[in-house]
Amino acid sequence: MIYIDIMRKGSAILASIILLVVIAAGIYFFVGKSNANGTSNEQGSILQVNGDLNFVPAAKAVTPAVVHIKTTYSGASSGMLPYRQGEAIRMGSGSGVIISADGYIATNNHVVENSDKIEVILPDRRSFTAQLVGRDANTDLALLKVKASGLPIVKMGNSDNVQVGEWVLAVGYPFSLNTTVTAGIVSAKGRSIGIINSSQGGNGPQQTSAIESFIQTDAAINPGNSGGALVNIAGELIGINTAIASLTGSYAGYAFAVPVSLVKKILDDLKEFGTVKRGILGVSFPAPSVEDQYLRQEGISPGSVKGVFVTGIQKGSAAAAAGLQEGDIIQSIDNIQLFSSAEFSERIARHRPGDKVKLTYSRNGKVREATVTLKGEEQSQRLAGDGPSLKEIYDKLGATLSPLSPGIKEQLNLKAGVLVTEVRAGGFFHQVGIPPGTIIVYINGQPVSEPEDVEQALLDARNSRVQILAIAPDGSRVVFNFSLGA
Repeated sequence: MIYIDIMRKGSAILASIILLVVIAAGIYFFVGKSNANGTSNEQGSILQVNGDLNFVPAAKAVTPAVVHIKTTYSGASSGMLPYRQGEAIRMGSGSGVIISADGYIATNNHVVENSDKIEVILPDRRSFTAQLVGRDANTDLALLKVKASGLPIVKMGNSDNVQVGEWVLAVGYPFSLNTTVTAGIVSAKGRSIGIINSSQGGNGPQQTSAIESFIQTDAAINPGNSGGALVNIAGELIGINTAIASLTGSYAGYAFAVPVSLVKKILDDLKEFGTVKRGILGVSFPAPSVEDQYLRQEGISPGSVKGVFVTGIQKGSAAAAAGLQEGDIIQSIDNIQLFSSAEFSERIARHRPGDKVKLTYSRNGKVREATVTLKGEEQSQRLAGDGPSLKEIYDKLGATLSPLSPGIKEQLNLKAGVLVTEVRAGGFFHQVGIPPGTIIVYINGQPVSEPEDVEQALLDARNSRVQILAIAPDGSRVVFNFSLGA
């Protein structure tokens, strides 16, 4: 009897195993076999041929619409030495992405800035002289237009859906080579590397706040790739390739692209207005590079801050009208959780003046909500009044400055720079950990060589955000962003 029971149970187990084998074979036949023939079973999955990665469909879809951009400069237009008749014209090279069949092309601001002539060359060797529609230094984006119709385009994707580890392709013209495609993965999102210098924001008013929330990739990107396409495996544009991190100037494993969700907004503004209509919330916060230092100075554990720590509220700003206060921690925008100040800046930068955004923030451990109507830059500056005086600015910075000696300039190969000789307790420099011996080289993209240059730069920006590019005592390059209008 026991033997019979065992046999019955064994038969049942054997039947179950056979059933599972049949099901597995069916799955392989209908799904696995389909993938082996070069199909995908969900958007964003990797196309395969005989089990190998297959980037061919995406490359074929994208390369006809990625163009070579050649620029020419005279000495006068490039800000270099005065141009003299008979001198050679300087040339530049970059990439661009056709985004509409009637000739609109996206590229980087630094590819076309100050150029006298912009030539666009398609992969089929057609050449056009391009018109600069507008550019934005704060996002390093520019929009061009050529007189053509029926052009191939790159389909827009959604960078919000991009995931770390996802396969991507970079397409462009490195070293002035013909169309080049490289592959890699998304290494990180929301990266801020301090590479965009705030300066004159194209055809519009002065802009003073760089927006950096890059997609980082290990796809090979080199000089000349700037302005080219970063696409997903479906051939959809997810970013505009902008920068590399390298000690040699060539690819070293780290490349960065402006996410397409921000690109769309900036290019739409440039197309409609010729400049960027940027919604302003009116809060300041520590730069990513010094955020942990700042929080520790305030007696706050960096790990306890889940969001963006507000260090100041601009007078008369949208944030002030909504009741936000210094010390609040903004946790989400429109129900999208925030993990860094770079993501925060990028989310706000997608909006125009008059747009409403929903903020969730924490104050003294209690979660609150507010719906904020963003203001324009001019309106924010007007409501802020004349801003702080020079004495108030220096009191806030808490630092003493002196000119940089010629010997140090020569040693560090610098043409400008001001030395921080004293840092006072309680001031901004002390709070964010800027020590004596730091060399300030640029303020809002302008070189500074004397304390008077610093004074003028700070007075010019007293109602706005300030970006300082500096060299720390250990020789490392650092970037500090803060607001003087709080």
